[in-house]
Amino acid sequence: MTQPPLLDIKDLTVEFRQGRRTPPLRAVDTVSLSIAPGETVGLVGESGSGKSTIGRAVLGLNRVHSGQVHFEGRDVTHASSRLRRGLSARLQVVFQDPYSSLNPARTIGQTLAEPLLAHGKPRKQEIRDRIAEMLPRVGMPADTADRYPGQFSGGQRQRIAIARALMPEPRLVICDEPVSALDLSIQAQVMNLLADLQRDLDLSYLFIAHDLPVVRHLSHRIVVLYRGQVMETGPAATLYDDPVHPYTQTLLAAVPQPDPTAQRARTAKRGTATTVAAPPPAGCVFAHRCPHAVDLCRRERPPLLPLPDGRAAACHRTAELHPHAKARQSQPHTVRKHS
Repeated sequence: MTQPPLLDIKDLTVEFRQGRRTPPLRAVDTVSLSIAPGETVGLVGESGSGKSTIGRAVLGLNRVHSGQVHFEGRDVTHASSRLRRGLSARLQVVFQDPYSSLNPARTIGQTLAEPLLAHGKPRKQEIRDRIAEMLPRVGMPADTADRYPGQFSGGQRQRIAIARALMPEPRLVICDEPVSALDLSIQAQVMNLLADLQRDLDLSYLFIAHDLPVVRHLSHRIVVLYRGQVMETGPAATLYDDPVHPYTQTLLAAVPQPDPTAQRARTAKRGTATTVAAPPPAGCVFAHRCPHAVDLCRRERPPLLPLPDGRAAACHRTAELHPHAKARQSQPHTVRKHS
């Protein structure tokens, strides 16, 4: 029997006001996705695509204009501060910058104790025991608890930030660009750590990044965003190896390849980048950059259509350009978890 999703987002729209006479900025536009227990869903797209805005909306840090967010079967779209405090033990976040996410005036032990103290009054020995358990789990020595953030490297600080997120034993962790500020060698270590923790603790991740290969490394499924809209979604390996949406192809074309021939074969026309601050066009938001765009693309927004291999793509020309991935039906697709 299929388990209900741990996180279920339906038609999420987030807007930001820009002044009385200026139309609101639509940062996220009717996005749907879900995450099953023990699953990682990668959210990928360039800067300004709305990735972090979705994560912040789930956490209650950004106001939802329309749509719904359900966590553990409960509607938390407009949850009160009191309800949010109760949820935070099971819903945690790891931010991008390990240098600003830790208070430099507090010891690591004090920082790790904060999530436990926020959800009750545990005994001091219970806190010490939990810290002693978590630090080795993230690859840090026990004496880390008595030291300060300034005594650690960026990679070590991010391990500590991960330990802090895991202190209250959450079910879902939102990883918002958790390795983008780290050197490549350290990125791999942190990614492997996250994978090990997921296996050992049965965690679910919403993994947000702009780098598609990084997202692929950890994700079961990937959702590709552009200007606040879903362009393509599907199993990580399938989407990475055989993308059908022109924007996904553009993202992959930007990935350095050791084989120059392969690099040339994957290079796609990129067009001119447009920030999310520009008003959305009537048609496909990627039409101005797409090498395959026709008049229909500029007039009508394409629905997100399901494909036979478990993917979905928002492109009018998918069936024409990729006959093997012909859409099964003409109804818009809501991104759902796999079994």
